[in-house]
Amino acid sequence: MVEITDEYMMSMLPTTKAYTLVLLKAGPNRTMDGADKIVWEHGRRNFSLRADGVLAIVCPVPDASDLDGLGIFNASAEEAKAIMDGDPGVQAGVFVYELHPCRSFPGDALPA
Repeated sequence: MVEITDEYMMSMLPTTKAYTLVLLKAGPNRTMDGADKIVWEHGRRNFSLRADGVLAIVCPVPDASDLDGLGIFNASAEEAKAIMDGDPGVQAGVFVYELHPCRSFPGDALPA
């Protein structure tokens, strides 16, 4: 591992930016008839939000837990709430979500 000095950490911390982490969970209507079509449209909307630069990271979680995915929004918590409240899956009760303000380094990305 690369050695990181206190000085380096102190110089980097001010370069962080505020983001909003969204935890997407199964809602009460997750297994209703037609839920898969709603999930598909939710995914289409995520692609659009990614293309607009609003949804920086989106990670579906395909395990057996109640966590269906997580996203990092390039938006305030208030903006992310408005976006999520307009999600077709949330509106249909297929999903529920939690918002968490967070910070990270602009330009960070998942490895290819």
